[in-house]
Amino acid sequence: MAQKAATKTEILNNIAEATGLARKDVGSVLEALSGEISKGVSKGGPGQFTIPGLCKIVVQDKPATQATTRPNPFKPGEMMEVKAKPARRVVKVRPLKNLKDMVA
Repeated sequence: MAQKAATKTEILNNIAEATGLARKDVGSVLEALSGEISKGVSKGGPGQFTIPGLCKIVVQDKPATQATTRPNPFKPGEMMEVKAKPARRVVKVRPLKNLKDMVA
């Protein structure tokens, strides 16, 4: 049976124990990291943020699409309507080499 993912409390306690910092200090560091990510991916920011050795967070601007009719892939010969989508900002998280190596 698969193990359950660690809770926020467990993560904070494990990092505090591993680094020797107080749990409160670890919480402050994670909040500061969250703030830095927010600055990086916000509308006025560069649109990306890298956590060294782990991942790169990138924001992509997707343009609006118009409603169209296309062939239905499940019912040959029948057409289906595809709804229009508004313009949107999408967040992509790309793993870096170290993170990929952790999984292997």
